[in-house]
Amino acid sequence: MSNKHPALLQRAEYKQWLTELKQKVASSQQKAVVKVNTEFLTLYWQLGEEIVARQQQAAWGDKLLAQLSQDLMAEFPQMKGFSKRNLEHIRRWYLFWCGDDAIAKQAVSQLVQIPWGHNIQIISKCKTTDEAAYYVSNTLAHGWSRNVLVHQIESGLWQRDGQALHNFEQRLPAAQSELAIQTLKDPYIFDFLSLAKNHSERELEQGLVKHITQFLLELGAGFAYIGKQYPLQVGERDFYIDLLFYHVHLHCYIVIELKLGDFEPEHAGKLNFYIKAVDEQLAKAGDAPTIGLLLCKTKDKLVAEYALSGMDKPMGIAEYRLTQQLPDSLKNELPSVEVLAQLGGDNE
Repeated sequence: MSNKHPALLQRAEYKQWLTELKQKVASSQQKAVVKVNTEFLTLYWQLGEEIVARQQQAAWGDKLLAQLSQDLMAEFPQMKGFSKRNLEHIRRWYLFWCGDDAIAKQAVSQLVQIPWGHNIQIISKCKTTDEAAYYVSNTLAHGWSRNVLVHQIESGLWQRDGQALHNFEQRLPAAQSELAIQTLKDPYIFDFLSLAKNHSERELEQGLVKHITQFLLELGAGFAYIGKQYPLQVGERDFYIDLLFYHVHLHCYIVIELKLGDFEPEHAGKLNFYIKAVDEQLAKAGDAPTIGLLLCKTKDKLVAEYALSGMDKPMGIAEYRLTQQLPDSLKNELPSVEVLAQLGGDNE
């Protein structure tokens, strides 16, 4: 016999209350997981500190870890994390961070908030504490899974982030300029595309849209896809923007133009025209100035800087690379095209 109450289940007030309760329970579970993770990693930090001190002061040597592992697992058989291999990770983790007091003090409070597996990947793949601290803070900010984190490290995001040529300081307010600079990178890595050697700009564009979830991962957090070959009418003529996005953190439209070859000064002029048209035809009250991003295969830095200095609209210029395929492990980590379409719409 069912214990359900059909009349109660149909009441909007009950449904709303039940939804709120479910959210509270889920939030509580997540907080419990985070708290347990924080407690364990705080213990790991203290354990790493003591292991290093004992090995240095008491001269107990490498055999310490094997014996300590055996004794701790015997005392706490239900607890994971005391294998010799993990004790080695703990020691290495502590040594990686403790050498730089300024960064260590700032980083430790963040280190204990991300999963242990993430921490191991970061110290295994990063060469400096500055680079590692970048991935720690971004993991916290964007909720990266371990697979996404590994992909970002292996694609060199730290070295590329904020490196695009731009005129933002001269064309945007200070706060907007700083965030816009951080938003763009150079080069962009489109390692999820399989294109013929003599592919066209349209094939590149179609490939990026076909793999929009991977494209958005490479663009970074905050990009919402609006459409490709987005139509604009100016006077009696029709124009088409290669790719149009809206950035939810910058609160502005972002126009992206794709070029197969080397950057040419006239490319900046055309992008400047598109930005002005979007500002006047699409932007609403409260939107920040539209930003342009020109992606080209190669660029002469001095030519690009000259071109940017003569443009009155904010824009950046960056190169892109086509390399190996995106790892299969990442494909399930990304939102579906359907979800993205619901968020940004597709105005082809």
